[in-house]
Amino acid sequence: MTEINGDQTYANLIFKALQKEFPDAHCELDYHSPFELLIATILSAQCTDERVNIVTASLFNEANTPESIIALGQLGLENKIRSLGLFHNKAKNIIAACRVLVEDFQGQVPEELDLLRQLPGVGRKTANVVVSNAFGIPALAVDTHVFRVAHRLGIANGKTPEKVEQELMKIFSRENWTLVHHLLIFQGRRICLARNPRCEECPVSHLCVTYKEKQ
Repeated sequence: MTEINGDQTYANLIFKALQKEFPDAHCELDYHSPFELLIATILSAQCTDERVNIVTASLFNEANTPESIIALGQLGLENKIRSLGLFHNKAKNIIAACRVLVEDFQGQVPEELDLLRQLPGVGRKTANVVVSNAFGIPALAVDTHVFRVAHRLGIANGKTPEKVEQELMKIFSRENWTLVHHLLIFQGRRICLARNPRCEECPVSHLCVTYKEKQ
């Protein structure tokens, strides 16, 4: 594939086209506090946001603080999230993370990436999602959609999410990192699907290196 990663002019054209196509791009997980977003993001691994929102609507109605989640106990939490994939490990990590929040952070979710990543079950992507959406700190979380779309468009070629994150942060302005994350996710969920991308409907097909190579 022709690689254009690092070309800020090309990246800016992609950004503007996606921004026009998806003016409402935003985090699609439902939450009302940094803690709720943290839990929802942990639960979203290998699950759709739609499914997570159904589960958290019930969960957060009963327990939406570290203390109340701990009070549920692991089995109680598992019963609440059983319809989600990996529910056992997720419940274990969430309970452990809640204990750390209570013991070390007075029950508050820290704003610092490094501190967030010390919580059980919280990787770089989850931490980036929380700081950018809950605290308004520019960050560029790379999930499977961002990873796939960035590669297909030729704006990144890193072999790992962290490498792709670094590449994208170099070619997009810091103030746009969070929006870039949302735009690429919207593109990946609605147009640039994993198996059958809707290239004929794509707002950036005229720019996309992968599409051009198919012609």
